[in-house]
Amino acid sequence: MAQHNELGKWGEDIAVAFLREKGYTIRERDWKFGQRDIDIIALTPDHITCVFVEVKTRRSDDIVLPVDAVDFKKMKFIGSAADQYVKQNNIQEELRFDIISVVGVSQENMTIDHLEDAFNPLLL
Repeated sequence: MAQHNELGKWGEDIAVAFLREKGYTIRERDWKFGQRDIDIIALTPDHITCVFVEVKTRRSDDIVLPVDAVDFKKMKFIGSAADQYVKQNNIQEELRFDIISVVGVSQENMTIDHLEDAFNPLLL
C-alpha cells in the first residue's frame, strides 16, 4: 500500500474512534457507489441524523488546510453517493455532511478538527 494510502487509512481510523468516543454509531466505512465513495457514514448520538463524513488526513497543514481539499467537485460526488445510499437503505433520518481533518503522523502529535454541517450538496 502506498504511503499516502496508509496515512489516509490511519486518519480514517482516528476519525472513527473520535466519532465513537462522541457517541456516534458507525454505519459504514468506505461505502462505494461506482467511482464515488463516502469515507464514513454515521448516526448521531441522538439517532436523529445520518452523517456523511469526508476525512482528510495530512502530515501537516503548513501549506493548505485539509478541509480546503474538499472542493466543489468532491462535494457534488459525496452528495451523489449519499443520494444513492439514502435510496438503497431507505434512510429516514435527517442528513448532514461533515468534514473531519486529521493533521499529523501519530497520535502523539496529531490534531483533529470536526466541522459539522460543513456543506450541503443541494445548495451547490
